[in-house]
Amino acid sequence: MASSIIVINPNSLEAVTAGIDEALVPLRIAGGPEIRCLTLKEGPPGIQTQADVESVTLPLAKLAKSLESEAGAFVIACFSDPGLHLVRETVKKPVLGIAECGVLAALTLGQTFGVIAILKGSIPRHMRLWGAMGVTSRLAGELAIDMPVADLIDRKRTLARMIEVGTRLRDEQGANVIVMGCAGMAPLRGPLQDALGIPVVEPTQAATTMAIGRVRLGW
Repeated sequence: MASSIIVINPNSLEAVTAGIDEALVPLRIAGGPEIRCLTLKEGPPGIQTQADVESVTLPLAKLAKSLESEAGAFVIACFSDPGLHLVRETVKKPVLGIAECGVLAALTLGQTFGVIAILKGSIPRHMRLWGAMGVTSRLAGELAIDMPVADLIDRKRTLARMIEVGTRLRDEQGANVIVMGCAGMAPLRGPLQDALGIPVVEPTQAATTMAIGRVRLGW
């Protein structure tokens, strides 16, 4: 149906797509738009470098174009927001990137936000995004759990590392809100927020929530 929100995981790991789908269950409400989660088959098993980002840009645009008649909005479910501007140029439907939306949501929940990245190498790439958005003055800090995307399937270990890093962002760097810096972390928002005692934003949920508003209001 034309009102569907199509959430695209740009990496090829079906386990990540399944976790995203699980995290979006609370947003599937009676009378609301359908939410479909897809995997970009051509993607690498994790968007972890700038080369990974660039490699999925054209395939993402091609896939979105092929689904445009079915979509009310698209969500690109990778924290590097790969292909965001190209896909926006390619289709006429709203296109939301989870990093952009996750940080915008965080700014409504506290004065300063901290980001939990997967790898140290991801942080400079994210910092370019925060600079482009003009939000670096609100950034408390960004720290990595040092786990590649494929390892996030071990939820117990991932959560333990996220709690450790989130605690440092809260206590040492003064973050009022935590943003989860990878879509592969999606199912862990609730337990992380319970452990830290401050708001935690799961960015695919944030982007999809905004997409629902865009579809319902016709923005």
